[in-house]
Amino acid sequence: MTTKEKILELFESNKGVYFSGEVLAQTLCVSRAAVWKAVDRLRSEGYCISAVTNRGYCLSEHTDILSPQGIQKYLKESLPPLELAVLPSVDSTNSFLREKANAGAQEGLIILSNQQSAGRGRRGRSFFSPGETGVYFSILLRPTHYSPQESVQITTMAAAAMCEAIEEVSEEMPRIKWVNDIFINGKKICGILTEASVGLETGLLDYAILGVGLNVYPPQEGFPAELKNIAGTVFEAPRKDMKNRLVAAFLNHFMDYYSTAPKSAYVEQYRRYSLVLGQSVTVVRDSGNREAVVCGIDDECHLLVRYSDGEQDCLSCGEIQIHL
Repeated sequence: MTTKEKILELFESNKGVYFSGEVLAQTLCVSRAAVWKAVDRLRSEGYCISAVTNRGYCLSEHTDILSPQGIQKYLKESLPPLELAVLPSVDSTNSFLREKANAGAQEGLIILSNQQSAGRGRRGRSFFSPGETGVYFSILLRPTHYSPQESVQITTMAAAAMCEAIEEVSEEMPRIKWVNDIFINGKKICGILTEASVGLETGLLDYAILGVGLNVYPPQEGFPAELKNIAGTVFEAPRKDMKNRLVAAFLNHFMDYYSTAPKSAYVEQYRRYSLVLGQSVTVVRDSGNREAVVCGIDDECHLLVRYSDGEQDCLSCGEIQIHL
């Protein structure tokens, strides 16, 4: 860990507390010049660090910058080992992490970014990922004995976990539009994309990459015209340390589901947050769209629908349009 990273870890755990350069130097076993250089670098990265004569340096309590140190302080000790890396910008966190996975990276590697230039959604769509106002991250998972069909469980676990995280740190009540979109007040605020690699010999998952794109605050320039009436945000204005809190809350819930909790636990939560139960929807198919009513969600998170002609169906994948 570099001097800069050590100082940031100390500051993140003690926001609003002043540390003299001498104390920092003695604590970290470095020179005061090294402390000054590290603080200067953190300031250049956007951290609001004040310096007061006879008091020292202090990280503002209102700082809201994504960092491994900022996330780590909110994670539960019971979680399995996680390796967090934050990039200022990337084409796609999923694409970046796939390269790491193919090179042998271990489960638990998480790539986060403040911006994506080529963020991806389902069915080849792009995902609008502007800088500074959203959180975009991907998690490398190496589940044992997962078939490709079971990979949808990772997506539904993530949807339930994100709703729990948002409800935990805000006053909002998020809802899940089957399969993987999170809505607040009728607008999409989060998309989830799970991609996988299958072993040719076993037919089982070699690894899965869970990608999450979350709109935390409104973009500075606003959403593009085509998204203006569709996309929303969790908050209307910045809140202190909210990006780190949101990511940590999500990881606390998701890793619990993935590592230890029985499947029934997240399925129950998935149903609780559902936006579509009892609603009229359009089932989108290549052969033609069909109108239906959602009757339920089964224990595999498949969607149970009844078409307008009375025929019933169980959807394991696909896309629906909801008539809000």
